[in-house]
This record gives sequence, structure tokens and C-alpha cells, in this order.
Amino acid sequence: MPAIRRRSAVLSGVLALAVAATATACGGDDKPKSANGLEKSEIKVGTMPVGDTAPLQLAISKGLFKAEGLTVKTETIAGGQEAIPKLKGGRLDISFANYVSLFSAAAKNDFKPRIVAEAFQSGPKTHVLLVPKDSKIRSVKDLAGKKIGVNTKRNVSTLLVSAAAQPNGVVLDEEKSFVEVPPPNMEATLKSGSVDAVQAIEPFGTQMQSSIGARVLADLSSGPTADFPIAGYASSDQFVSKNPKTVAAFQRAMAKAQTMAADRKVVQEVLPTYSRGITPQIASTMNFGSYPTSLSDTRLQRVADVMLQFKYIPSRLEVKPLLVTGS
Repeated sequence: MPAIRRRSAVLSGVLALAVAATATACGGDDKPKSANGLEKSEIKVGTMPVGDTAPLQLAISKGLFKAEGLTVKTETIAGGQEAIPKLKGGRLDISFANYVSLFSAAAKNDFKPRIVAEAFQSGPKTHVLLVPKDSKIRSVKDLAGKKIGVNTKRNVSTLLVSAAAQPNGVVLDEEKSFVEVPPPNMEATLKSGSVDAVQAIEPFGTQMQSSIGARVLADLSSGPTADFPIAGYASSDQFVSKNPKTVAAFQRAMAKAQTMAADRKVVQEVLPTYSRGITPQIASTMNFGSYPTSLSDTRLQRVADVMLQFKYIPSRLEVKPLLVTGS
């Protein structure tokens, strides 16, 4: 019996070592990795139903994320101001957001956004000021004392309008001059007279010109803000640090999708699938900017410098440390 007990003890010890070795090989108490080595195989991404986000939808519909082992769940947001607290609180892993909102947060040291991919750069008439067809407003000079509908205050919309107004001797008050209106509601708001003008992004600008005859007062994607970087995809410093392989997978899929979006026809086909009320006809006539395939600190620094010019930030912000590159 003693010999039997000794053999049992030895066998138990061997089994215990085998279990421990297996646990170590699987990562022990670490969070489980996906089959392809990603720290997180399902992520939640904030988006908007605008032309700027067409590549994100392409990456989903064409299986580019799945090819990287990623499942992307989207959540519609109103703009960058909504994205920031959700990224900060972990309710979104990555989000589409305009650079002005992101850089404003970084300048306040309230939140350090990490830019993982560029989304959109403006082109002719992708960002316009619209007024009703019978409006007495005939030039940017006439905007003094008027109400202008924008997606959110102190973001890229208000910056573009201010940049257009200044050379015309018009100084706009951030609180008094602008009224927040979600892009899908701008047509009804402009038609009702609740605002005197709206800063429209595509495809809503083209849609309003077609449906209610809205008149273009100014092309905000020209002059000093021509080819202006508009928005990108950002994450939190914490998420990027903990999930570098997941972020790299997102970047690879988006780079492929941004390249695909260089073909206008591809974007035209995907737009009606996710943007409410956008018909194939509107998609075929709307104005397009460009979809950068890589991050450029030189390009994005331009946004921060214009923000400083209009006192959106108190001092010069170095953009390069915010970019996630080299993955």
C-alpha cells in the first residue's frame, strides 16, 4: 500500500505540472487572445452617415476587417464632441472624429487622442455654406448677426466658417453665431427659417441643393482651407497601449479601404447603403474629397496651426506625438 500511495503521489504531481504547463502556454491569467493573435477580435467603432466614412463601410462590406480577424460593430455618433467622452470612458474602442475636436481635447490635457488612421481630406464644395434660394444673404459679409447651423460648436465646421468670414471683415461669436443641428436635420431647419445658413457636408450639401434649391454662399474647401484635413479615426492612449496588434489590424484594413475609395464609383455604390435618404442619384452627383491612405504629421499639423490662429487652442500643439504609426 505504501508503494501504491507513492506511485499515486508521483502521478498526481506529474499531472499537476502538465496542467500548469498548459496554463502557462495559454497565457495563464492573461486575457484570451484571438486565433490570429489579436488582443481583441471584436471592437466598437463610432461613425457618422456621411461621405467621409465611406471607406469604413467598404472595409466592413468587403470583408477587409474579417480578413484581419476583426469584427467591427459600429455606433452612430453626432460628431467628435460625442466621440471623445465615449473613447475616454471605453464605450468606444475607435471612433471617427474631426481633428478640431480631437486636437482641442489634446490641448486641454483632458484626453490624449491617438490618431490611428486618416479618414477624409476636403475637396471642392465638400464643405459649403448654404442659404435658402430666396435668402437676402448674398455674400459672407451678410452673415454678421445671423444664425448659422453647424454639426457641433468649436469643431471643424465652425473653424471653416470663421476662416471664410475673417477676410470679409466678419467676426463670428462661437456661442451666439452658431446653432447645433445634426446634418440629417439641416434641410428641415434651413427650410423652416430656424437658421439663416448652414455649414453642410456631403452628401447633405448636394441633397439640399437638389431638394429645396439651397444656394451655395461660399465654398469652404477653397482658398486658405483648400484640401483641408477634416477627420480621422482616433482611439485612447490606453486602448492603443493594450491592443497594439488589434490597432495594427484596423489600420491595415482601413488603408486598403481608403485605397479602394480612390475610385469614385466604389464610393457612390456604398453611400446609399448606410446614409439615410441618400439615393444613387445624389451619390452620383455629390462632391468628393480624398481619402488619405497613410498618416502625415505635416498634413495634420496644418489643422492645429489654423486652430491656433483662430484661438481654438492657447498655444501651438505638436501633432506628431498623437499619431500611431509604424505598426
